[in-house]
Amino acid sequence: MKKILALLTFFVLSTSVCFSQTSTEYKTALKKMMVASGAENTYKVVIDQMVAAFKTQKSNVPEEFWTEMGAEMVKTSMTDLVDMLAPVYEKHLTIADINGLIAFYESPIGKKFAEKTPFITQESMQIGQQWGMKLGQKIVDKLKEKYN
Repeated sequence: MKKILALLTFFVLSTSVCFSQTSTEYKTALKKMMVASGAENTYKVVIDQMVAAFKTQKSNVPEEFWTEMGAEMVKTSMTDLVDMLAPVYEKHLTIADINGLIAFYESPIGKKFAEKTPFITQESMQIGQQWGMKLGQKIVDKLKEKYN
């Protein structure tokens, strides 16, 4: 459950959610970019993992509920997420920029990058944890050296 929440937090924090009026055209382009980049599939995996985590905690709830809940969340959550993220993206990227990203993600190298990004992210998070532990150990060692 912690990994799921950490992954979800990573995606949300990486874009800093804020709210404002954004055009439908921009939101449509942003959603298309998320689909092309593979981000939509990543979010679907996160949703599936969240449902599975709740399912293990509430094993007395019928399977039908979890199937319906997962489908409902996948159906509505991308629209909700795009609505929440669009003002952030719009603050930093024009619609021409988004369309350029779409063109990149639709190119052969862009498709490969989109396909490999979840694996790169997962492995990078593991390395980041090791790196953080190494830095933490250095601090502990220096504290011991100077103040013990």
